[in-house]
Amino acid sequence: MTSNAKLYGLVLSGGKSTRMGTDKGLIEYHGVPQREHLYQLLTQVCEETFMSIRTEQEAEIPSEYQTIVDLDEYRGPYNGLLSAHKKHPEAAWLVLACDLPLMDVEALRELISERDHSKQATAFALRENPLPEPLCAIWEPHAFQDSLVYLESGVGTCPRKFLINHDTKLVFPKNANVLLNANSEAEYKEALDKLSVE
Repeated sequence: MTSNAKLYGLVLSGGKSTRMGTDKGLIEYHGVPQREHLYQLLTQVCEETFMSIRTEQEAEIPSEYQTIVDLDEYRGPYNGLLSAHKKHPEAAWLVLACDLPLMDVEALRELISERDHSKQATAFALRENPLPEPLCAIWEPHAFQDSLVYLESGVGTCPRKFLINHDTKLVFPKNANVLLNANSEAEYKEALDKLSVE
């Protein structure tokens, strides 16, 4: 199945950030909360951009940001992914987790230029560990339809496992640092160190 779907952006910021101990979307690496920084990056490369949030976060999001509230039908990242798909089933989604402090617009353009509409997804990966990054990827509409079958089968709930077992194009970013996940205090400090030398 080939998709020519329009590309929307989605910042996944509805997680509880239990490992970090503070909301990762609110950490400021670039002078604004990280979820707003990533949103602004996505607006430069996508037709429309949205922030995926929990119901209780609605009041704290500035009005200029479009949001999609989690429907709470699924666990983990699929909650935000499929809530967005149900809102705009015709769109492909460039999805970013809010714990990517070194992501930049050049990397996003690189990912988009490599997009393969015929695949389930086009995902960034690291050469030394070539597994798809499901939360730094372009998901085609048919990937969400197949994800529903995967979730209903009871086999698992992991987006990465879904992409590993389906037809996914891997893209190795020129700057591997953009895939640094800051999920802990140590990784937060590592991100700050890397930003300070850029």
